Amino acid sequence: MKKLLTAATVAVALSAGALASPVVAADKILFKTPVAFGTHLPGLGTPIVRVAKELDRVSGGNMKMKVYEPKKLVAPFEILDAVSSGKINSGYATAGYWRGKIPAAALFSAVPFGPEAGEYMAWIYYGNGWKLYQEMYDKAGYNVHVIPCAIIAPETSGWYPKEMTANDFKGLRIRFFGLGGLVVQKLGASTSLLPGGEIFDNLEKKAIDATEFSMPAIDKLLGFHKILKYNYFPGWHQQATMFELLINKKVWEGMSDQQQAIVENVCKASMADSFAEGEAVQHDAMIENVNKNGVKIKRWSQEDLDTFKKAWAEVIVEQSKDPFFKKTWDDLSNFRDGYQLWKKNAFLPR
Repeated sequence: MKKLLTAATVAVALSAGALASPVVAADKILFKTPVAFGTHLPGLGTPIVRVAKELDRVSGGNMKMKVYEPKKLVAPFEILDAVSSGKINSGYATAGYWRGKIPAAALFSAVPFGPEAGEYMAWIYYGNGWKLYQEMYDKAGYNVHVIPCAIIAPETSGWYPKEMTANDFKGLRIRFFGLGGLVVQKLGASTSLLPGGEIFDNLEKKAIDATEFSMPAIDKLLGFHKILKYNYFPGWHQQATMFELLINKKVWEGMSDQQQAIVENVCKASMADSFAEGEAVQHDAMIENVNKNGVKIKRWSQEDLDTFKKAWAEVIVEQSKDPFFKKTWDDLSNFRDGYQLWKKNAFLPR
């Protein structure tokens, strides 16, 4: 995977002339970058570490990034405000964390029953996705430049204390992310959104009954299997999850075209690398969970999935009362309607 990222970023640098003529016209840059996820978490926190290394390499040492673990500089849920205000010049998180402030933000993070990684990236890079992404922050008054900088494949749809059906969400206290959280609320769950590092303690103290967080290899490192033994699939709420590098707008506009190109293309390489890393490490984690940790892997029935999907349709109607959510949802839906012709004919049926 190092080779994948290195080859991609070096190729980009060569095409931009970055290696032939190092950045000398503009001042050197140090990005101080707090992150929302521990950098030990594969595909979730590891991408920004590789981005930092590649920025240094590709820029010939003129661009550096110092990565700060969660809470070391800024708390995960405060990153957007801190970057916008200029308290810090950059941050790494996922837009779904800002849903309470900007309803449409969740659509640039993960969409229930939504696009898989390839389709998501197609909309971002070759549809209107990235344009709308930046427009969202501009309209909401945030002084940031956004760059998609990592993506992972489907997550699990949660860890539970018993065998579940969709009906069992009634009265359940669960940590649940983004728009999927609104879906399970429709089914009677009480949801909270906790950073990854706080979930285990809340489970141990019985402040919550269940949780979803991420992919098996990530969840295993956080120890959920020590308390909850039923791990459910598929991740209907997050078929792909995207992560963002936020840069203060004033800082971004003060960078040279070459510096901007380096950051954007190192992040584009990171999108490929993070996806590959996430896909590579899940099966070993699942095998260990079953054989060593006593985890039972379960799948939702079609009836359960239909129930989730029906509740999701209600959430769409409610969230579309926000004009920019509706604008973004309509654009994504139109793109997906066209993509379905390709998907239906090109891919093997499941």
